[in-house]
Amino acid sequence: MAVNLGGLPMKNPVTTASGTFAAGMEYADFVNVSALGAVTTKGVSLHGWAGNASPRIAETPSGMLNSIGLQNPGVEHLKTVELPWLRDQGATVIVNVSGHSAQEYASVIEALEDGPVDAYEINVSCPNVDAGGMTIGTDPSSVEAVVSRCRQATKRPLIVKLTPNVTSVVDIARAAEAAGADAISLINTLLGMAVDAKTRRPKLARVVGGLSGPAVKPVALRMVWECYRGVSLPILGMGGIATGEDAVEFMLCGATAVAVGTANFSDPASTARVIEGIERYCREQGVDDVNELRGALKA
Repeated sequence: MAVNLGGLPMKNPVTTASGTFAAGMEYADFVNVSALGAVTTKGVSLHGWAGNASPRIAETPSGMLNSIGLQNPGVEHLKTVELPWLRDQGATVIVNVSGHSAQEYASVIEALEDGPVDAYEINVSCPNVDAGGMTIGTDPSSVEAVVSRCRQATKRPLIVKLTPNVTSVVDIARAAEAAGADAISLINTLLGMAVDAKTRRPKLARVVGGLSGPAVKPVALRMVWECYRGVSLPILGMGGIATGEDAVEFMLCGATAVAVGTANFSDPASTARVIEGIERYCREQGVDDVNELRGALKA
């Protein structure tokens, strides 16, 4: 069941999707975090971010919308509270990094370099204050600038998390690859909205939010498949994974590892169940090494 995600050894191919598992402390009664391939933390910024106004979550058919706004208490809190706890649990740790400029991303990494961090996931779905608020991840040159600056700040594995809200996700993946990324993760949430017909108002305070859950899985599979064929980087696939079979589908499309996200809200033990489901699939299909599944789609 062991995989290697761009230089990050994982005991199995399952981690958590950033923002759906905090740092694991709240889930410890349901899941042994050390048994996961890795724990991916909620996004952390250099200083705390307050997040968006409420309401900021809305259920949708086969999914949910969120407009949390990357609320977090800042990197020092992560270093003094969550990271020591994860170290004591024996967990493999991927820290999701957020910022509004290339320098801010790098500053977060520099602050974490003396901590028990195994890899960084760079969330390029943030607005770039140096480019008039344009989302960093929608512009190849912005992605290349951020990843290059992060690459200078660390020798640890860099995983770049791609937004699906682009015309060509492969172009963005290639920019990340050119800048020195070790892996890519995809997809982040799709932009959507929900409306209350009775009140004639949007269900989210900021009107639009990020759509996740089973509804986005077909899009996520397509983008993983495209990037597997378009770049040489290993892929962390996510988007609507709730079962072992879901995870296997992503691996068949080219993912080295997978992340479980929205399913954590409805079943706090979903990560453990996904691991068990992958193992069961491999036994039933006579697969000796889970890596044999990667890119094995017969298309």
